[in-house]
Amino acid sequence: MVQAVVGANWGDEGKGKITDMLAEKADIIVRFQGGANAGHTIVNDYGKFALHTLPSGVFYNHTTSIIGNGVALNIPVLFNEVKSIVDRGVPMPKILVSDRAQMVMSYHILFDQYEEERLGGKSFGSTKSGIAPFYSDKYAKIGFQVSELFDEDLLKEKVVRICEQKNVILKYLYHKPELKPEDLLEELHNYKKMVEPFVCDTSAYLWNAIKEGKQILLEGQLGSLKDPDHGIYPMVTSSSTLAAYGAIGAGIPPYEIRKIVTVVKAYSSAVGAGAFVSEIFGDEADELRKRGGDGGEFGATTGRPRRMGWFDCVASKYGCRIQGTTDVAFTVLDVLGYLDEIPVCVGYEIDGEVTTDFPTTAKLEKAKPVLKKLPGWKCDIRGIKTYEELPENCRKYIEFIEEQIGFPITMVSNGPGRHDIIYRNVK
Repeated sequence: MVQAVVGANWGDEGKGKITDMLAEKADIIVRFQGGANAGHTIVNDYGKFALHTLPSGVFYNHTTSIIGNGVALNIPVLFNEVKSIVDRGVPMPKILVSDRAQMVMSYHILFDQYEEERLGGKSFGSTKSGIAPFYSDKYAKIGFQVSELFDEDLLKEKVVRICEQKNVILKYLYHKPELKPEDLLEELHNYKKMVEPFVCDTSAYLWNAIKEGKQILLEGQLGSLKDPDHGIYPMVTSSSTLAAYGAIGAGIPPYEIRKIVTVVKAYSSAVGAGAFVSEIFGDEADELRKRGGDGGEFGATTGRPRRMGWFDCVASKYGCRIQGTTDVAFTVLDVLGYLDEIPVCVGYEIDGEVTTDFPTTAKLEKAKPVLKKLPGWKCDIRGIKTYEELPENCRKYIEFIEEQIGFPITMVSNGPGRHDIIYRNVK
């Protein structure tokens, strides 16, 4: 069976932990989109890790980790990441890389930096990992596919063509040093040496695994609201963050995705620019940020302080719907135990009217949160193993959120560790 783990919001929902947990019973874990521009933080028996390209199931001996064709593959980052976990005692993971994946080149990262620099105060809050330039090139059909590393004549011709095109922009728009074909060719030769042992037709591999009844996990990056079609455009990422794209980014039939676990945070956080209706500021935000996550709410890739907010029912209901959610994993609930009462955003007021439907960006920019306050439970819920043991007000909070978003909360995370999870049967 194939199931997907995806995010409902702006990213940072805790997908890494949920993937790591579900991977215990999986055979194969697939990253199907995005690149090293976001991280998944995982706490398990080996320690605390921030992964950027590796799937979050690499910590089990029995799993195979696949970098799908939809991923923006930064080869040095991938293999530095492998080394970083092996150096800390994790067994060498079994990794397969799609021969149809495309590579993030060094010039993609430079172009990302140069463009943010050029935009100044109007920048998109990029992590400067080269992701937007990479996907631009992919869809302009001038990217480098892994399979092309094994065709020397093609590479020699292509690096000249790429340099001619890129150097016009470097010279006249950015006023930066130009690229040299021989440097690009050397970069590609180095990438070939690193990745060659792992390359295969991962789509065919997955097709055969499905026929054999293997358990497959698709791991998404970021969340619904960062999707370029359905998110807060233009403050979005450059690849689809939706479970539906998992079929494309992994190369499997869409009807094989039987379960979609959408991860939803018990409060809101976001990295980067863009509309964030339930956002809070000042001491209130600082306190939640300090207590949040598994050591504070800071970006796993950039270290940037995350923007903080109360739970947003409007955004989360939309995010779950657009993902095709079958199960909701409700994370970091333990963080809220310090509050006497917990505000929840239950609607948006736009031009004097209240809506519970998530609007397009122009309207979203004008939205003001409609808040409802729920009583807190004022205690630490870590270590609790069953739903019935949770404090009454904690259960009421979960059930209120579930009613508002309209999707079943079947898992509740009450701590950062792999086993800090409460399974909940929802009729």
